[in-house]
Amino acid sequence: MSKMYFEDYRVGSEHPLGSYTVTEAEIVAFASQYDPQPFHIDKDAAAKSIYGGLISSGWMTCAIMMKLLVKSMGDRSSSMGSPGVDEIRWIKPVYAGDTLTAVLKVLETRPSSSKPDRGVVLTQWQATNQHGELVCTVKGMGMYGRRPA
Repeated sequence: MSKMYFEDYRVGSEHPLGSYTVTEAEIVAFASQYDPQPFHIDKDAAAKSIYGGLISSGWMTCAIMMKLLVKSMGDRSSSMGSPGVDEIRWIKPVYAGDTLTAVLKVLETRPSSSKPDRGVVLTQWQATNQHGELVCTVKGMGMYGRRPA
């Protein structure tokens, strides 16, 4: 596959990022360190919660999406990082055994007005579970190198 530059991100295009199956051990390990709420780390407390069982931290779900993005596009991307994320939505809980499938959708592109070697791409990442239900969306920006002349 050829390297992807700013010019290759077309508004309306979609880029599949792959799939990942979440395990109970990962949910507990991540949440124990970064988001130790009872419904993420304690099976008994989670069973009594509104979720009815242990669920992934939303931050873990975002980290999984980031992993899929980098594994799918990182080696061939001209990414220069990101100036930020504008919106994260945790729509449905993610349970142990769920398989998340992610896609990147290009919403807007604009060349940098101050740095001619790059452009900004506004994207939305979407993750669905194995039932096709949307579980998480992330809107953010990425900076990408322009195609060399």
